[in-house]
Amino acid sequence: MSDVTEDVLELGGRRFASRLVVGTGKYKDFATMQAALEASGAGMVTVAVRRLDLKATGEASLLHWIPKHMELLPNTAGCYTADDAVRTLRLARELELGGARPLVKLEVLSDPKTLLPDGEETLKAARELVREGFSVLPYTNDDPVLARKLADAGCVAVMPLGAPIGSGLGLRNPYALQMILEEAKVPVIVDAGVGTASDAAICMELGVAGLLVNTAISNAQDPVAMARAMRLATEAGRLAFKAGRIPRKLYGSASSPLGGVIGT
Repeated sequence: MSDVTEDVLELGGRRFASRLVVGTGKYKDFATMQAALEASGAGMVTVAVRRLDLKATGEASLLHWIPKHMELLPNTAGCYTADDAVRTLRLARELELGGARPLVKLEVLSDPKTLLPDGEETLKAARELVREGFSVLPYTNDDPVLARKLADAGCVAVMPLGAPIGSGLGLRNPYALQMILEEAKVPVIVDAGVGTASDAAICMELGVAGLLVNTAISNAQDPVAMARAMRLATEAGRLAFKAGRIPRKLYGSASSPLGGVIGT
C-alpha cells in the first residue's frame, strides 16, 4: 500500500506535502483570501511582486493575511520583457520574499489580450536568473521543445499552461502535456486554465507533479469551498495516477469471473 505522506513535491531543495500551489489575485477581500488559502492545504502561495503595496502595513498589507506556514513564491506577473522580469525578482530578493535563494515564478507575457507567454523572452530571463542563483519555475506555452530548453537552462521545474490565464477552459492539449512530461526531465506543474475540480484531477492523472490554481478559486461563487475541492481533486488525481488506471477497451468485460458459476 502506498504511503501518501511520503509522496512529496520537491522543488529547489524544498519539500512540499501538497502538490497544489495557489495564488493571491482577484479575491473580493483579504479575509476571503486567507480562508481559501487555508482550505486549499497548499504549502506555497504566489505573490505578484509588481502589485504589492510596499507602503501598506498591518491588515492593509496582503502579506499580513497569508498563513505563516505557507512559503511565498514571488512572481513576475505584469512583465512583458526579460529585463523587467529579472529586475522584479531582484527586488523580491532584496525584500527577502522567499529567502536568500528563493523559489520564484517567472512569467513573461507576450501581450495583454491573450496573456500567453513570450517563449523567447522567458528563456532569456530564465538563463539570467539561474546564473544569479534563483530557483526558477517558468510559466510557458505547452511547447515540449521550449520546456526542454528551460529545463536544460537549469530551471527547477516547468509550468506549461493548460489553457490561457483565467480562461477556466481546462486542459486543452493533453497530448502536448504528455510530450512535455517526457521531454522536460524536471517536475511539470500545470499553470493556468484549470476551471474546476475535475480539470485538476484530469491533469494530475496524466502524471504532472503539481498544479498552480488562482482564478478558479478566487472567482468561484464560494472560493473557500472551491479551494477545498481543488485540494481533494489534486490529491485524488495524484492517487489515481500512482494507482494505475485500467486499460481502455472497446467492449465490456465482466467484473466477476464466470468460472464456478452454478449452471456452467
